[in-house]
Amino acid sequence: QVQLVESGGGLVQPGGSLRLSCAASGSISRFNVMGWYRQAPGKQREVVASITFGGSTTYAESVKGRFTISMDNAKNTVYLQMNSLKFEDTAVYYCNARRKSVFGTLSDYWGQGTQVTVSS
Repeated sequence: QVQLVESGGGLVQPGGSLRLSCAASGSISRFNVMGWYRQAPGKQREVVASITFGGSTTYAESVKGRFTISMDNAKNTVYLQMNSLKFEDTAVYYCNARRKSVFGTLSDYWGQGTQVTVSS
């Protein structure tokens, strides 16, 4: 079974920084895309950032210039560096891994989530 474990969340003041980590059970190279999602109370879960094994990245407009997604294949880990945090960044952040089979079927795997709270 694929397991994803997030860590690094916590309480931070506006303008502060946090780095989230997502450790996978096994090589992350078998996933086509990995990403970070977040869900705030009363809101839909949204994509924050994604990265392919080849290194292509995509960011939500709300976090461009502030967040950076990266991966360390040797450590089977994906990171989300969050800078200049705002109140609206408060949410539970989830790690996602997507794999496409040889038949073209997509499979998604999720971590348990880690809470990020931005408050003064």
